[in-house]
Amino acid sequence: MPSLLYTPVVPCPPRHRRRFRWLMPVRSALLVMVGLIALLAARPAPAQELFILRVIGGFFEPKAPVPEPGPSAPPVPGSMPEAQFQELLQKGDLPALNLACVEADGFGFTKRLQLLQARLLTIAPAPQLFQTVLVNANALLSCRAPDAALIVLNRFSPQPGVERDQWLVQRWRAAQAGLHHGLAVETLAELAKGNPASLETLALPLKLRDDGSIATRPGLDVYVDHLLVLGRRSDAAAALLAGQMPGKPMAERLKQAVALLNQMPLQERDQLLERALDQAAAAEAWGLAIDLLDQQRALLVAEGAEASRPRERLERLSQRVDDAYSAWQLARQDPQQSERSAQLQQQLRSPRAAGGHAAARLATPATASPRPPQP
Repeated sequence: MPSLLYTPVVPCPPRHRRRFRWLMPVRSALLVMVGLIALLAARPAPAQELFILRVIGGFFEPKAPVPEPGPSAPPVPGSMPEAQFQELLQKGDLPALNLACVEADGFGFTKRLQLLQARLLTIAPAPQLFQTVLVNANALLSCRAPDAALIVLNRFSPQPGVERDQWLVQRWRAAQAGLHHGLAVETLAELAKGNPASLETLALPLKLRDDGSIATRPGLDVYVDHLLVLGRRSDAAAALLAGQMPGKPMAERLKQAVALLNQMPLQERDQLLERALDQAAAAEAWGLAIDLLDQQRALLVAEGAEASRPRERLERLSQRVDDAYSAWQLARQDPQQSERSAQLQQQLRSPRAAGGHAAARLATPATASPRPPQP
């Protein structure tokens, strides 16, 4: 039986060689493919296997898309004319290319975005100054090319300090835009330097508003979101509990942590909710206090425990809020009751007022779950 790598050659008459000359390249390619398949079947060493896969992959590697000839965008009123865009593409600096990306994205000019992305990848080859790398990566993010932004950022390795923190924030932006949640978690962990609570004061940029301001979000909450996407619920809960900012932020994070800690004993989760209620009361966040009491009631019911305590507190607080809101709506319509309206408005904001969370907590029976000391 003939071998896969060797086939007996039957001499071909000279008069037929020219007729079948076109088959020679095809035959050579087939022999190479058959040989590589045989090598794979022989279970080669890892290094050899990697080489073989690269060679085989080369046969099927798709070619880079070539933009179709013609104008880069239709002549839409308000957009950059074609001649001006072509000149900008050749001679424009990074800030100008960034603005062109913003415009092309706004108009939905896909071809222009592709041309701008290709230009931004080659306009500032390494090595470059740190600020040039940041501006280049930012322009690629404006061009909807987060993976290309990561390529540009990887051309620079900043030393620890302010520059590295700026570089990490830019890398997080690219990872966020590209939905690379693992890289985003790794980047924020580097920014935290082992202390997740430090991310509370880090305002991460999310988007540019229409008025020119930047919408931000605390880094700790963003970090938790990435962990949840990866299915790391226990790590997300630990990060939430690490928060130290008092008032409404702590109450909201404790509320979310309790929802994630399904395996924690009931008494400990109840204590966390009591702690969150105290923080909501301190911040006069009566709406959040109602949500927390409702969560506490649902938790006790789900665990088969007595839920009359949070139910009664919830009813008293809800009734107080409803009554105060109705009275405030009437008083604010009467100019002669401006002082009364102000008092009612203050009562709406304060769960510590009579009938609020603080009063309800003081009326809690002695058998209630103990609360841990305030941080």
